[in-house]
Amino acid sequence: MFSGVTGIINRGQKLKGTVVLMQKNVLDINALTAIKSPTGIVSGAFGAIGGAIGTVVDTATSFVGRSVALKLISATSADGNGKGKVGKQTFLEGLLTSILTLGAGQSAYTVHFEWHSDMGIPGAFYIENFMQHEFFLVSLTLEDIPNHGSIHFVCNSWIYNDKKYKSDRIFFANKTYLPNETPAPLVYYRQEELKTLRGDGTGERKEWDRIYDYDVYNDLGEPDKNAKLARPVLGGSTLPYPRRGRTGRKPAKKDPNSESRSDFVYLPRDESFGHLKSSDFLAFILKSASQNLIPKLRSVVTLQLKQPEFNTFEDVRSLYEGGIKLPTDFLSDISPIPLFKEIFRSDGAAALKFSTPKVVQVDHSAWMTDEEFAREMIAGVNPHIIKKLAEFPAKSKLDTQLYGDNTSTVTKGHLEPNMGGVTVEQAIQNHRLYILDHHDTVFPYLRKINATDTKAYATRTFLFLQNDGTLKPLAIELSKPRPQDDSFGPISEVYLPASEGVEGSIWLLAKAYVVVNDSCYHQLVSHWLNTHAVVEPFIIATNRHLSVVHPVHKLLLPHYRDTMNINSLARNVLVNAEGIIETAFLWGGYSLELSAVVYRDWVFTDQGLPNDLLKRGVAVEDPASPHGIRLLIEDYPYASDGLEIWAAIKSWVEDYVNFYYKSDAAIAQDAELQAFWKELVEVGHGDLKNATWWFKMQTRKELIEASTILIWIASALHAAVNFGQYPYGGYILNRPTKSRRFMPEKGSPEYEELAKDYQKGYLRTITPKNDTLTDLTIIEVLSRHASDEQYLGQRIEGDLWTTDSAPVEAFKKFGKKLAEIEEKLVQRNNDESLRNRYGPVKMPYTLLYPSSEEGLTFRGIPNSVSI
Repeated sequence: MFSGVTGIINRGQKLKGTVVLMQKNVLDINALTAIKSPTGIVSGAFGAIGGAIGTVVDTATSFVGRSVALKLISATSADGNGKGKVGKQTFLEGLLTSILTLGAGQSAYTVHFEWHSDMGIPGAFYIENFMQHEFFLVSLTLEDIPNHGSIHFVCNSWIYNDKKYKSDRIFFANKTYLPNETPAPLVYYRQEELKTLRGDGTGERKEWDRIYDYDVYNDLGEPDKNAKLARPVLGGSTLPYPRRGRTGRKPAKKDPNSESRSDFVYLPRDESFGHLKSSDFLAFILKSASQNLIPKLRSVVTLQLKQPEFNTFEDVRSLYEGGIKLPTDFLSDISPIPLFKEIFRSDGAAALKFSTPKVVQVDHSAWMTDEEFAREMIAGVNPHIIKKLAEFPAKSKLDTQLYGDNTSTVTKGHLEPNMGGVTVEQAIQNHRLYILDHHDTVFPYLRKINATDTKAYATRTFLFLQNDGTLKPLAIELSKPRPQDDSFGPISEVYLPASEGVEGSIWLLAKAYVVVNDSCYHQLVSHWLNTHAVVEPFIIATNRHLSVVHPVHKLLLPHYRDTMNINSLARNVLVNAEGIIETAFLWGGYSLELSAVVYRDWVFTDQGLPNDLLKRGVAVEDPASPHGIRLLIEDYPYASDGLEIWAAIKSWVEDYVNFYYKSDAAIAQDAELQAFWKELVEVGHGDLKNATWWFKMQTRKELIEASTILIWIASALHAAVNFGQYPYGGYILNRPTKSRRFMPEKGSPEYEELAKDYQKGYLRTITPKNDTLTDLTIIEVLSRHASDEQYLGQRIEGDLWTTDSAPVEAFKKFGKKLAEIEEKLVQRNNDESLRNRYGPVKMPYTLLYPSSEEGLTFRGIPNSVSI
């Protein structure tokens, strides 16, 4: 690619360049999140921001002089050892003020390199920072290189003081090479940089480190603080799990298998990317909310207001309409954060007032209908669990010696009266019976869960596909262990639809038990495990084995942004012992352990949408259908929209992979790719390394499929299960997260209460007020888009991510295709014959619209698992 360039640069010529960087005090998110106020929210942090930003202009000139040094490295001319020749050291010069393309907070500097004709064409550069503080290096552009034009180096990396590093910081030009196509003078530098990123697996990692390594989930508990806070190790044990990034923190004193906890959680420095609008950085807001706001809010509601329960549905709706009056000093602690300003609106007196969730914006009570209950299984926030019922009665896969006979007790007599003359056999044959099955996952843990202050059932929900395309619930089976022992099997009760009297109230409660299980499964499995946790090993393996100039690294990089960052935060405040999830969701202290049990059956190849639909029996292969499969529930919003997005992703990946790999042999011969895949399987997902379903990574087809699945998981799947959390679950009556008592039995005080006041009975059963406030605060943050979100079809580097024009054009084609798909989805939502797209709540399914504005929008597919 650099052929015929020797001698094109005159002896003694100076190469002019422009360096773009951002100062630490513009992007210093992590320092801000470490500042805690004794009164609650990080009130001092925003003073720190103001002071920091005030010094930007003053310190911009400090980069000029001998503060930052650069040396170019040749891609075409080698020294006696075969390594690219290194040019003379040079320093940043004048601060440029006339560049119109600079982003907010960026500064540009001129630089001149002494570069002789025998040095050839630059392909990399070293940079050294001699200042005390780190800065964020955006790019270097070399201009007017004879017969070559400009060379761009896209960097996007934190540069610390030179003494912090064991090896020189190096960046490569934005060319793309397979390992065996790397210009010979750059091979050494490519390999050394990967060695640096792998580290040696020892020692506690420091803030400035860039090392990617693996560890098990042994940092969720805090045994040194309290024995009750001990949690089992996930991964490398009887509880399998994907690996997380290694921090190297010391073992806990009381449990050497657990890692001690601390306020600082190491991340490879560039994974904590930094966002311009620090107050808009959702992870920062999330940390502030969980550590400071929520504890204070719970205390105020319980101790000062003395109203720990909702008594009516109107009380719940008051959260969005009138709000809860709070002490006036409450607002002063939290007001600097814009989102909290919005939630805690003040019109003279401070009031807690959440945004009205979409599910009740048009109709307050439509969520209670059976049609909406069923519709949310295919168009809600957990739309990929429902399965076709393949056999009757429904069977269990639980070990009968441990758990007895868990075959469903639902009979034809329960179902057929509501099937319009269709028999169970006919319905199964014609693909019209479906099941939402939360039995086998939950049942083994019910005795433990029910020994706490929560009371739960394993649930099975049977549904019938009607002629109008909607799903109709036929029966709900609630099961719990027998008092003697789990091995005696479950006690099961079957509940049938009813709309009036106490039977109607019982049916509403039966649906609530189903939704509580679905909410927990959604949060811990669909959302946390199957997007956040399973992607992290891919990020680690990519950075350890695929050079930044490798085409697959460039393909996958946008889909990694902020994931390790949000995951480390989640381990600190969300999924940790007595964190938000354990506190506010039914599974409590067994939450992550239960997700590990589910991971045993995780199959990477089934995470792609077509295989997932086929495996659940909700689609069949059909070459005549647009995407090669035909949906058996034709009006299935998640599936029909998802197939459009899946096909667009796969088409883009095919174009890209086939450009760089001209044969299957090229895949097998790619040493970096093979090392990446081997380590991903054997270490990153090592507990499943013996599974036969893993791709062998020997063909282009396998690379295309694996890359498409990974991009799907990180983008569209995560969007589908994440950004509907508040629109659906912000109304706790619709998606409760806890059940606190069993179904009332006839003759009991609870039964009488339900008969007299069904709203009070329902509210005493589901999530209490304090946990509701916790839920709403967190899921409103999780359901938002940041102002600097990067969506599918976008790249932060613009067109400069590679010099190869064909991939750049293919990516633009991908972006245009996504825009066309969005128009198509809008048209679908305007088709009133597709009832499942909007349902009784009049809430069009928009979660897989590719684009979005910032904020709480119920749409938009970000590139990555970033919140």
